[in-house]
Formats: sequence, structure tokens, C-alpha cells
Amino acid sequence: MTALLQVQDLYKIHGGSGDEQPVLRGVSFEVKDSEFVCIMGPSGSGKTTLLHLLSGLDEPSAGTVMLAGQDLAKAKEEDRTLQRRSQVGYVFQFFHLMPNLSVLENIGLPLAIAGKNPDKGAGRIRELGKKLGIEGRLDAFPHELSGGEMQRASIARALIGGQPLLLCDEPTGNLAQAAGREVMEELKRANAEEGRTVVLVTHNPRDAAFADRVLFLVDGELSDVTVEGDAVSEAAVTDALQRLSI
Repeated sequence: MTALLQVQDLYKIHGGSGDEQPVLRGVSFEVKDSEFVCIMGPSGSGKTTLLHLLSGLDEPSAGTVMLAGQDLAKAKEEDRTLQRRSQVGYVFQFFHLMPNLSVLENIGLPLAIAGKNPDKGAGRIRELGKKLGIEGRLDAFPHELSGGEMQRASIARALIGGQPLLLCDEPTGNLAQAAGREVMEELKRANAEEGRTVVLVTHNPRDAAFADRVLFLVDGELSDVTVEGDAVSEAAVTDALQRLSI
């Protein structure tokens, strides 16, 4: 398999007074097409910062982020935006649904941003709504949904544009256990059935067990500890976290 995402010697330093400690230090890894990779680490370890760099939402202080052959670190902001729209679907922890839009309109928002007519995508939106179990809530507004329904709507929004890469930032962090498992099952389905490449950041071993490979980010650096292949399980991930004192 080819690598959709290649990260080499990535650094990120916030601020500019000269004495800041890097949030990320020398991070290097690859994510192959259709792979499901989980990145774990404690709060403050740089997980969300890393996702922002992978999507082109932020610029690295040093290093490279190659997304579908384009170096986001060297690209202009406009080019990063275009690459993100064509390559990345983003699932946020806090949903980020527009409160004045219906669920159907929220899901279709990426189509409108891309200059497409969301009305022409209504059939696909309803198909996604059925797959995600929210087909009866498409005319509702976000405040009328449960947390699990809002997250499923945000997953549908991330999927609607057909981008090959899904970046997921603690997508079950605000959900009850049952709703969180349903969300993870939908992400795994998108990976297994649609071939979407998934990069998930989480602190939850149960969520990590859905991945093909689990990496560990500690104090801004990737550990040499990795759980992958048939060894991936909730117990194996928990054991690795204990060994790393996370």
C-alpha cells in the first residue's frame, strides 16, 4: 500500500519569545492508504496540535507533512485550504454543528463550501443518515439531538465530500459508553467498507482497539512502543499505557 500521509521530523513551537518548549519534537510516521491508525497520549501531549498540522489547519515550525504528495509545510495557506477540502474529512470532539442549520443542512455544508449544490447531494445525505441511524433526525436542529446523534451527524458531514482521509479528534470524549461504541463502529465501517484512511487521537483504550496500529505520543515525541496487527486489543493498549506511565 502507498502512503497517503507522510510525516518527517515534525516540530511545533507556539509563541515566539525564544524560550518556549516545543509542543511536538521530531515526530515521524507514515499512514498507508485505507489504514486505521490511532495516536494515544495524555492531555497536553500534542495530539490535537498534531491533527491540526496533518490537516493543514496550522503550519509546523519545522519538518514536513506530505498529504497525497503535497508538502503542506511548504504550501501557501490557500493551497493548504484547497488540499484540505479535497483530501480531509474532520470529526471534532465537540461536534461543531451550526445551530441555525438543520441536520441535513449541516451534513451538506462541505458540498456548499466546495461550490456544489447540496440539494443535488440530498440523496447521498439521506443514505448516510440511514447508515448512521439518524435518518429520522435530518430535519431536526442540533439542540434537539442527543450527544450521540450530534456526533453521528458530524461523521456524516466528514464523509459526505468523499475525502480519502478522516481525522478524528477524541470523537467519543463527550459521549456515553454505548453511544461512543456506536460512533467507533461507524468509523471502522467507513474504513473497512469504503476504504477511508482514519487517523484517530484518543485516550480511550476501547476506541484504540478498533485501529490497525496504535502509536503513543508522550511529551511531544512518539514513543518507540507500538501496538499493531493482530496484537491490537483493549488489553494490549492498556498494558502499553501502563508501561509508558500514561
